[in-house]
Amino acid sequence: MSLVALFKKKGPSGFGYGSTAEEVTAGLSLAGKTILVTGCNSGLGKETLRVLALRGARVLGTARTAEKAREACQEVGATSAAGFACELADPASVRACVEAVARDGARLDAIVCNAGIMALPRRETAHGHELQFFTNHIGHFILVTGLLDRLADDGRVVMLSSDAHRAAPTAGIEFDNLSGERGYRPWKAYGQSKLANLLFAKELARRLAGTKRTANAVHPGVIATNLSRHMNPVVRAVFGMTEPLFLKSVGQGAATQCYVAVHPASAGVSGEYFADCNVARPRRDAEDPALAKRLWQVSEEIVAKL
Repeated sequence: MSLVALFKKKGPSGFGYGSTAEEVTAGLSLAGKTILVTGCNSGLGKETLRVLALRGARVLGTARTAEKAREACQEVGATSAAGFACELADPASVRACVEAVARDGARLDAIVCNAGIMALPRRETAHGHELQFFTNHIGHFILVTGLLDRLADDGRVVMLSSDAHRAAPTAGIEFDNLSGERGYRPWKAYGQSKLANLLFAKELARRLAGTKRTANAVHPGVIATNLSRHMNPVVRAVFGMTEPLFLKSVGQGAATQCYVAVHPASAGVSGEYFADCNVARPRRDAEDPALAKRLWQVSEEIVAKL
């Protein structure tokens, strides 16, 4: 447990900074539930897979290859889980995943969009768009919109955002520079992709209004996982040194997405941003419905051209 976890109080939900995924799901039976988790082969995704399966859920785990997804299911002992390939930077792979899940036939009680990439040191692109924006947002946009007809009547969509969304450009989403060609800064680009995740959840929640389906975004906290593999070696070293003091464990990092995905207290809550298993306040433009609607429309245009 980090030093911070010792001093931060729990929130109204009864959970907080130091709560773990096992703790927020303790006593819950998820038998008969089917939950899809992207990026199940490492870090927060793997812990989410493990804990949800431990509580009885059937987990459909995705990774860049089906082999990696299946290996993760075996390693955590999730005997009823199934692994699927879903390379978020490859629209054909994402669409194939949607089709494979449809063939599986299960109704999805939750979709946990956990996978992502962070702080690429140099600008990379996919289909003409900056890779973090494309992978973290567009890939999940294709996946979730493609699976909405598989979502249960009270199904939940959980988007893994980050407090790093506060580092997004002042304009929010730079629609005129989605390629990143006109100036690229790793953390600003990452922040933009995480703001996009948050705005997507907000707009999806608006579109689901009047139903029992929900969509929310979450901040997991700062955790030392392989998501930091692209970081500058010096920054990675600092992360390693500060871990005992400030960083969450993987179990603590997975707590909020598990809480929002399955806890009875979060049922019916939609269009919110969660941190430490409690509703939190994002930066101001994350609450802008016009910005969220425009992002949705631009995302549809991007997808239509792929």
